[in-house]
Amino acid sequence: MNKNFLKLLRLVLLCLFTLLTALGLYGLYDVMHPPRKIPPGTTLTEEKVNFKRVDLVTEDGVSLAAWYTPPKNGVVVLLAHGYGDNRPEWVYALLTKGDFGVLAWDARAHGESGGEVSTLGYREILDVKAALDFALMQEGVEHVGGWGGSMGGATMIRAAAEYPQIEALVVDSAFSSLESEVDFLSPYPVLNPMAKLFMALGLGVDLDTVSPAAAIGSISPRPVYIIHGLADEVASPESAQILFDAANEPKSLWLQEDAIHLGTHMQNPARYKRRIIRFFEEWLIPASP
Repeated sequence: MNKNFLKLLRLVLLCLFTLLTALGLYGLYDVMHPPRKIPPGTTLTEEKVNFKRVDLVTEDGVSLAAWYTPPKNGVVVLLAHGYGDNRPEWVYALLTKGDFGVLAWDARAHGESGGEVSTLGYREILDVKAALDFALMQEGVEHVGGWGGSMGGATMIRAAAEYPQIEALVVDSAFSSLESEVDFLSPYPVLNPMAKLFMALGLGVDLDTVSPAAAIGSISPRPVYIIHGLADEVASPESAQILFDAANEPKSLWLQEDAIHLGTHMQNPARYKRRIIRFFEEWLIPASP
């Protein structure tokens, strides 16, 4: 083979590797610094929900902007939103209509909260811990439940596995592991391993560490309700079945035909409200004698 051709081939391969590395680093920076969406609070105002603004501080010193509504039935539900989102007002309003207290916050590096980097559900478990500590100190709080959507769902699973004070959990559109999420969103032979490598280096952890499927079995005997839309193109619908199979009883699974990511409630808002409220009432409110 011609030596000049070999030199040219090496140069091309080096340029290609450099380009892929640069793209990978740029992509990683973009992923770890999501755009900030400021929650307007308009839905809560329109629904006449009484809430107050509170500040939470995590164990690693991140300040989180939050809303809190005290319970009328002794139960507070913690709300953890998804990647690139903010406090989910629609869930907040839904639960307060059922007399539940609610505590919702912007995750680190999101919305109005502090923090420069999103770790895609890894250190966000500390955000949940800060919210849990705050809720348990509030007057009239007897029980705590959790709702998590997407990345927030994955985070809440790992948090509930570690903190038994979270007594019941609803998970909507969560991924089963960060590694499988990368596989789902980047199924390309060359880009996939590079994406995993850069993400692991950027987060400073093995991707296997962020595995809700590995943790969910530890939540039992506390109940878990897993919800997922079968038309989800952000988190694989297979994740729901994986999580359900890995969970121990008591557990429930709701797979909604034609629902997009976090879109099950849009198919039938009344049914979603009824099922979520019934779930928390069943497991967190003692039956009258």
